[in-house]
Amino acid sequence: MKRTRTKIVATLGPATSNANQISKLFDSGVDIFRMNFSHGTAADHRKLYQAIRSVENDKKRPIAIIADLQGPKLRLGTFENGEVSLMSGQSFQFDMDPTPGNETRAPLLHKEIFKAISADDILLVNDGRMRFKVTAVSPASMAVTALTSGVLSNRKGVNLPGAFLPISALTNKDRKDLTLALELGVDWIALSFVQGPQDVADLRKLVQKKAGIISKLEKPLAIEHLDAIMDLTDAVMVARGDLGVEMPPEVVPVLQKEIIAKARRKGKPVIVATQMLESMIENPAPTRAEASDVATAVYDGTDAVMLSGETAVGQYPVETVSMMEKIIRRVERSPSWRDLLAAGQRQPENTTADAIMAAAHMAADTINAAAIVTYTSSGSTAFRAARERPIERIIGMTPNLSTARRLALVWGITVCMTEDAQNMDDMVTKAVEAVKREGVAKQGDRIVVTAGIPFGSPGKTNLIRIARVE
Repeated sequence: MKRTRTKIVATLGPATSNANQISKLFDSGVDIFRMNFSHGTAADHRKLYQAIRSVENDKKRPIAIIADLQGPKLRLGTFENGEVSLMSGQSFQFDMDPTPGNETRAPLLHKEIFKAISADDILLVNDGRMRFKVTAVSPASMAVTALTSGVLSNRKGVNLPGAFLPISALTNKDRKDLTLALELGVDWIALSFVQGPQDVADLRKLVQKKAGIISKLEKPLAIEHLDAIMDLTDAVMVARGDLGVEMPPEVVPVLQKEIIAKARRKGKPVIVATQMLESMIENPAPTRAEASDVATAVYDGTDAVMLSGETAVGQYPVETVSMMEKIIRRVERSPSWRDLLAAGQRQPENTTADAIMAAAHMAADTINAAAIVTYTSSGSTAFRAARERPIERIIGMTPNLSTARRLALVWGITVCMTEDAQNMDDMVTKAVEAVKREGVAKQGDRIVVTAGIPFGSPGKTNLIRIARVE
């Protein structure tokens, strides 16, 4: 089956935790599996990783694995009776006293919050369902006024929109989870709670080149430092659920488009995540609005769309993936999608590799090529090919399994494992065999091939060749 250009990320969980279920998800269209390190033990993660790799071995197709680190979680303490009801306008207090809360106060055992917050700031609880305005702050307590009526209950999450919190994006738990993830051999590390470029730099020191880094954009501060973060990261994730808590809902769709456009300009993969087909957690079909939401992300040119609870705990995980795949495939057949691809073409950067890929794109369009085949060792050439968003299929040829797996996340790339070409004839032969094997070209079709001379030298893309499929 030809995969869609836009890739699908599926989160694994209790509903999809064995090789049989993972195999069905892959067959339905999943290219990348997300392991959520907010849940489960080290033994659970090892078992899940091994199940994914067994499916990869069975399918003979590189599969990308994302390890999503939990990040710091800011939460309330507990209450004497489990919860309290508050009315809009009611005065209340959050403090560092661990004693269970009541109708007048609640424990908030994060000293960093009291350092970062000021009078007149807004504090959100339970994904923004409860909103408070801060009226006074001391080192160990804050007085607030409820802006909404509702219920506060044990361990609900807390958000501070726009406030810089003097805490690392990596907790002690994250560091242990990161060590395990790198030991297992995951392909991407997703970093939560990114506030600025230093968070990405800190993770880079630990990860080095063992995996790609995905910066999750879920806080307003990350948006303020977007350019600097993108320069340091390998990919980004538009975490719309969290962004929607700390920012006005009407801002998030605009941000989504702007982030995708900026990521494409910089040649960095981008994932659109959270609440894409959320109603399918409990229902066998999505709402029309959800279908339109997925389609919009595809029209915008995102590299991948992600499913969270839909596949982790949902009742219809395989049906959800199938539905997402159908939506993507329908959009990618439409003339309007092709027009948007052409309109969104980027100016090449002043490098030899960019010049070659821009020329390959133009040549493929001119001769109506069936595919663009790019030999890549590190993956950078294939990333550049995807940045062009050609209408032709991109076949990424690489001898490196780690590169092949990482490229599974990138828009439009079908990855094929191959040994380095020995000479020009061998290069063309391997490329022709690959496009025929993948079913993207037949006898008489022409393909455009890019590579680097001398063969096998990373970062040396300097050759373009047009070949006919025999």
